[in-house]
Amino acid sequence: MSEVRLSVEPRTEFGKGAARRTRRAGKIPAVLYGHGSDPRHFALPALEFARVVRENGSNAVITLDLEGSDELALTKTIVVHPLKNYIEHVDLLVVKRGEKITVDVPVVVTGTAAPGTLVAQDLDTIQVEVEALHIPEQVEVSVEGIEAGVQISAGQLTLPAGAELVTDPEALVVAVNEQRESTEDEDAAEGDAAATEAAE
Repeated sequence: MSEVRLSVEPRTEFGKGAARRTRRAGKIPAVLYGHGSDPRHFALPALEFARVVRENGSNAVITLDLEGSDELALTKTIVVHPLKNYIEHVDLLVVKRGEKITVDVPVVVTGTAAPGTLVAQDLDTIQVEVEALHIPEQVEVSVEGIEAGVQISAGQLTLPAGAELVTDPEALVVAVNEQRESTEDEDAAEGDAAATEAAE
């Protein structure tokens, strides 16, 4: 994951009105906390931050240029407006180089299971402990050619070097089940039978 630098401005105004003014100016209200320090309030450049999340995922690590001093931060919470789909607020966590942190990483299923099977994904993310500057963008699990009845648990996933599983190793991630005949086919067959009876 590439390291990104953003210049941010301290915030001195608070409340809904101040937050709206910040967003109108093309910035996102944000809070930086952690490592025993007092929370610091500032404004992130909206377009640049959205690009960082798009390119680096929700676990983006950013170097903040805050009034001439650098601070390494992990994107912890992104609050998005439910209707208008813009970022309302961001929480960031102070991290140190070499420090291990616990993060949620997306699980991506790849490959095609055996014919006549249906792949059910139970977990979309797993928790791992990993160095702050080496957070994987995703963990892949292949179902290529897998037959019905196979279940893959969190402990069976291949993690990147240096990452340790925090999620329960027994937690079900993916199950490959036998595909049942579609109800649409059954409904069609019943409809045909009814039509035949009506004709008779």
